[in-house]
Amino acid sequence: MLRQLEYLVALARERHFGRAAAACFVSQPSLSAAIRKLEHELDVPIARRGRRFEGLTPEGERVLLWAHRVLAERDALRQELSAARGGLAGTLRMGAIPTALTVAPLLTTPFLDRHPRARISLESLSSRDINHRLAEFEVDIALTYLDDDSLVHVRKAPLYEERYLLLTPRGGPMDGKETTRWGEIAALPLCLLSPQMRNRRIMDEYFAADGAGAVAPAVETDSVAALYAHLTAGHWSSVISHAWLHMFGVPDGMRVVPLEIPANGQRVGLVIADRTPEPALARELLRTASEAGVREALDHLLDQHLQQPYRPDSGVL
Repeated sequence: MLRQLEYLVALARERHFGRAAAACFVSQPSLSAAIRKLEHELDVPIARRGRRFEGLTPEGERVLLWAHRVLAERDALRQELSAARGGLAGTLRMGAIPTALTVAPLLTTPFLDRHPRARISLESLSSRDINHRLAEFEVDIALTYLDDDSLVHVRKAPLYEERYLLLTPRGGPMDGKETTRWGEIAALPLCLLSPQMRNRRIMDEYFAADGAGAVAPAVETDSVAALYAHLTAGHWSSVISHAWLHMFGVPDGMRVVPLEIPANGQRVGLVIADRTPEPALARELLRTASEAGVREALDHLLDQHLQQPYRPDSGVL
């Protein structure tokens, strides 16, 4: 039955019998026959069929949830057994919000150095998708905002707090400032992330708290890379998280100016579904993270770009 459950998961993901069969390296008739056999064994209709795949029945959705759970437990068992045979092996399925992807190598690199037989599948996901896919056993661990009321039935491991900086052209109106405020930069020609992204909604709260009201950026994007690409033109300013400096740095002709913030930055960390036993690979990534010094590495990088020490009690980034 495990193979049949694998076929069902592929069908739900691909939403097409032919593509699901190709993903599973079997013929389409073989996959279709396996799904029908699963329906017969469980005595419920699973797939809606017309001229093409039309989705899962309500019963099929329940079976799919259990399929993810059963296959996740199988993978966890394999990981435990691999450790007993001389080294963790298998694939760790990891999700990360786009604004924290730049930090992932600080965790994945030492993890893979320690466990060379392991592999990591890293996927960019929204915070909403992370919650859903953790609950349905589709990812093992995730890097996301921890101050999120929708995160339930998870264990949290804090890594760092976002610190917000104005990235602005040298020679511009903010060039001579040592610090600035959210309300002060609202009228600049800004390039920001899109409102559907959690990072932008957090920033909008800070703008509003400083009296700026609704901010109207000239450019909005759902990609940190695209945001930085616009900044290289030397015309736009942006508010960035200090974690992005790890990958993108400060473009030529620009400087960072610390923002005075009305509250502590949002916490970012790892989350894992609250279940026992934990998957061995996820447990080992948590252990690696506890020793990686992510907060210290990011603060040191920020100090280098500011060319002054960061003082946690100063209230300024």
